[in-house]
Amino acid sequence: MADPSTLESSSKRYDISTVDLSDDRYEVKQSAVRNKYTVRDGAGNVVLRGKQKLFKMKEEFPFVTGDDADAFTVKAGGIMDVAGNYAIVDAGTGEEVVVLDEDLSFLVENWTIRDPETGEALATIRSKNKLLSALRHLVSVANLVPNKYEIFDADGDHVGDIEGKFSLRDAYTVTIDDATGVPKEAVVAAACILDALENQ
Repeated sequence: MADPSTLESSSKRYDISTVDLSDDRYEVKQSAVRNKYTVRDGAGNVVLRGKQKLFKMKEEFPFVTGDDADAFTVKAGGIMDVAGNYAIVDAGTGEEVVVLDEDLSFLVENWTIRDPETGEALATIRSKNKLLSALRHLVSVANLVPNKYEIFDADGDHVGDIEGKFSLRDAYTVTIDDATGVPKEAVVAAACILDALENQ
């Protein structure tokens, strides 16, 4: 097992300058109108809001802080990007912080959070229920059943969960047990994006 202090310093490289996510639990809730999301911390405070920009050649999900300041944008890597490559761009620096890479195999979605320069895997998000995940791609009514995901660090160790909840609007609880080596902002953004993409 790696030294926690080393993991913490390496994960700082992937922090977003405009956001400080220090909790280990967040609630992601979809608005009643299109792909619009609100993220609250453990105390119920709004820490992020995001909305998919419609009618653009490239998909974009801009996020703002609870104070409506620009936080970051998640941008598709290519026009109608089938490969599912999304970059998180820091609004404060204009730099790509991490890349979210979707691996769709047998209609089951797995996401990898990568270093934007080296492509090194920092964390993965995997569906817990492969059958349900596949059904959500084939049968629209399956989207009414919330999906659940596990979060793993670069070594394959379980570090958290994304738990869907039964609700009229999609709602997820993102829990990170040990976030020292996992970029939280990327995981929370991924929770919004995977929900939006699964409901297309």
